[in-house]
Amino acid sequence: MNRLFLAPADGGTRSISLAFRKLAGDGEAGHWERLCAVANALQADLGLPAPAVSICGAGAFGLWLSLEKPVTLAQAQVFAQLVCADADACAVALPPYLDQASGKWAAFIHPGMGASFAGDEGLDMQPPEAGQVALLEGLESIGPAQFAQALDQLRRSSGGALPPLRQAPPTGSAAAGLLLKDAALEDIVSFLHSKNIEPTFRFLK
Repeated sequence: MNRLFLAPADGGTRSISLAFRKLAGDGEAGHWERLCAVANALQADLGLPAPAVSICGAGAFGLWLSLEKPVTLAQAQVFAQLVCADADACAVALPPYLDQASGKWAAFIHPGMGASFAGDEGLDMQPPEAGQVALLEGLESIGPAQFAQALDQLRRSSGGALPPLRQAPPTGSAAAGLLLKDAALEDIVSFLHSKNIEPTFRFLK
């Protein structure tokens, strides 16, 4: 997994992205399952808002955390390292963009569709701008107090890592906004219709 930052000229950052690439023994969807575990733990255990999810166009998924106020790169690096101890820092572009190596488009996706992209984490065509905007407009940014509290909790936790994901997924209102690895097709279509988007599944295998 790589930890990725968007760094403005003043040296701070308002975005932290975690990239999940396939590891040995992952099978087709192991990297997606790790993303789901981290996304759920960020929300259920640290009380943070739901992150955005992307496919990178080059065989990886991404989690994107939006910060209400900039933090220093050092703070962002510490946070990401405590969440994912095996992460490495590298530059990243904000989706959507065309990955030159694979010829696939990186894009934000609805979390419920992530498992469908396992093994082919990119789009053949440029995603429509309206759809990308719709996927991001409802996301909440992490406030300064939330970030400070989460960082302190991570530092105090055993080993400095997120605790294991709860075995039983939340249900009802407690599950609202949580990123679960499976979602019914009806849920996905309803979400897109609520944004006045007519879904197309031509990119799915």
